[in-house]
Amino acid sequence: MGQGTSTAAVPSDSTATAAEFDWEPVMEAIIWHESKGNPRARCGIYVGVMQIAPILVRECNDILKQRGKSERFKLDDRYSVEKSKAMFKVIMSKYNPENDIDKACRIWAGGIRYSIKKTQPFVDWVHRYIEAHKKK
Repeated sequence: MGQGTSTAAVPSDSTATAAEFDWEPVMEAIIWHESKGNPRARCGIYVGVMQIAPILVRECNDILKQRGKSERFKLDDRYSVEKSKAMFKVIMSKYNPENDIDKACRIWAGGIRYSIKKTQPFVDWVHRYIEAHKKK
């Protein structure tokens, strides 16, 4: 995808939430990019398949608390592929309710105050990965 191209990935009925939307191709691309699929991967404060920092765990728990949910993530959940994906979906549900793939990549690579210029290479990489791994 080129600079400025948005890939809103909203189903035709436009009612899918981040939890219902099929984020699997995006998450699999992120997992490959961040850790090559290694759930024990570490790089400083970032750990797990999606290289999650402690602040992201806290943000997810704050979102869940604001929504009146009793579920909470623990730091060790970053080592679980399933829990890491669940945290990704919580973040997307708050900061990317339109389920835009480009925005999801930008948030993951650059945080909620991302720079388009700095995150564009990651967005492009994710799109190439998804295209190369499409089920035929």
